[in-house]
Parts: sequence; C-alpha cells; structure tokens
Amino acid sequence: MEGLQEKWDRIVKVVSDRFAPGEDIDLDGILFLIGVQELGRGYQKFKKDDKLNVMHIAICRLLEPYGYYEFEAYDEDGWPHYKKVENLPFLKAGHQQRLMKEAIIHYFEESGLEA
Repeated sequence: MEGLQEKWDRIVKVVSDRFAPGEDIDLDGILFLIGVQELGRGYQKFKKDDKLNVMHIAICRLLEPYGYYEFEAYDEDGWPHYKKVENLPFLKAGHQQRLMKEAIIHYFEESGLEA
C-alpha cells in the first residue's frame, strides 16, 4: 500500500509538471492553486491580501471534511465563505504539515485529480 510520502511526492510531481515544469511546488504553492481552483475564476493577478484570502479558502475547503469548517455561501463578489465549526487542536509544526498533506491528498483523490 502506498504511504503518505509516496502519495505526496506524486501529487507534487503532477502539480509541478503542470504548473512549474522543472521546479517542485511547495505546500504553500499547492494551497494557493487549490484556493484558485475553489474560487473558480482561473489564474489572475492577486494582491498580497487576496493571495492570503485565496490560501485561506484552500485551508477551509481542505479541512471541511475533517469537521473544522463548513461552507456558508458565496459573497456578492463570488468569494466562498466558511464558518469555523470546531477549533483545530494544537499541533506542532510537523503535525500541522502532515495534516495539510493528508487533506491535500484527500482533496486530489476525491476530486479525481490524483495522478
């Protein structure tokens, strides 16, 4: 059975090959791309604050299946909004990263986007 690291490496390769050939996209880059996908407007230039909001969309969407966030609605500008359902437990940095990697793998698998 394929482990977390193998699945993660495969996703990084597929995403990197598609969006940044010759480079490896890091976790934050993948979060940004997921946020852009969930925003549904395609790639565009974002201001610094909007980039953070795009990444927040990704985090909310990724943690929704875990019960931490729930989709509320789209605002008048078409941005999705989530409400916090449950506080995340305190996690050390390595555990936070593992949770996000697991959530990203789950997102790709459920979206049919896995490699």
